[in-house]
Amino acid sequence: MKNKVSWGVLSTAKIGVNKVIPAMQKGKYCEITAISSRDLNKAKRLAALLTIPKAYGSYEELLSDAEIDAVYIPLPNHLHVEWAIKAMEAGKHVLLEKPVGLSSKEAEKLMELSKANPNLKVMEAFMYRHHPQWKKAKKLVEEGAIGRLKSIQSFFSYYNTDPANIRNNPHFGGGGLMDIGCYCISLSRFIFGQEPKGVQGLVEYDPNFKTDRMASGILSFSEGTSTFTCSTQIMPFQRVNIYGDGGIIEIEIPFNAPADKPTTIWLYQADKKEEITFDICDQYTIQGDLFSKAILDHTEVPTPLEDALNNMLVIEAVVKSSESGIWVSLS
Repeated sequence: MKNKVSWGVLSTAKIGVNKVIPAMQKGKYCEITAISSRDLNKAKRLAALLTIPKAYGSYEELLSDAEIDAVYIPLPNHLHVEWAIKAMEAGKHVLLEKPVGLSSKEAEKLMELSKANPNLKVMEAFMYRHHPQWKKAKKLVEEGAIGRLKSIQSFFSYYNTDPANIRNNPHFGGGGLMDIGCYCISLSRFIFGQEPKGVQGLVEYDPNFKTDRMASGILSFSEGTSTFTCSTQIMPFQRVNIYGDGGIIEIEIPFNAPADKPTTIWLYQADKKEEITFDICDQYTIQGDLFSKAILDHTEVPTPLEDALNNMLVIEAVVKSSESGIWVSLS
């Protein structure tokens, strides 16, 4: 019996090279075997830098490697589903960077193929959900530490006006909603433990890039609401507050939790304030190990593809609401 999953990486994207690959290399159940690029020299250079045994000059070559069990795909958004499907057709398990694709139709296509191949694991890589701070926040809500959950507020921004940056290219799935707003929507659904009934959205577009540079939304749940704002042209900041009728949870660094320092959340109850600190950990390592363990143990992945599809449906509803100026029902 194998005790580690052999991984290949499609592309030399910064998120993979700088964060995900080094983190997975620290995992108990992960072994990064190969990396691929359309530039063989680049693949070889990064393979040497990251101590990866194999380098390929095409994604197809990596997928044809019989020693590779699973692939991590940090390609540009518009290539996610295309290469996830090719990977599955090659018999590989797939960990796919968020967002799952460019549309709910793409997500449905991938989900249908996944259902037809139940032996293959496929998951959207929302790494934040696996961090202990989020596990604790959800547990506190479920245990009634803040009373009845009534509202969530989240904010996520950075400043990027580089015309050459892929995040500012609408043809490649650029814009704030796809890049960071998806987190705000995902966490709301995660904490409420259900899908929103309806959405109101307001989206502002960059006149030159044609990508959304600021988006705000209101998500209506059966017993509360979630509001968010994301932006690609506001000073970098992130914060989440979870409100109940008996308390509040504040998460200081909700999404890009550092891998080299502790993280902190606060629980407010009446006149009491409790600081909860979490030991140093890497959420990408945790994610890689959880996915790999699901492969080794033949169990379900932590986050099913249905969740990725539902998240995409809400993203589309935010855009539709902004365009129409009316509330969009999801029920």
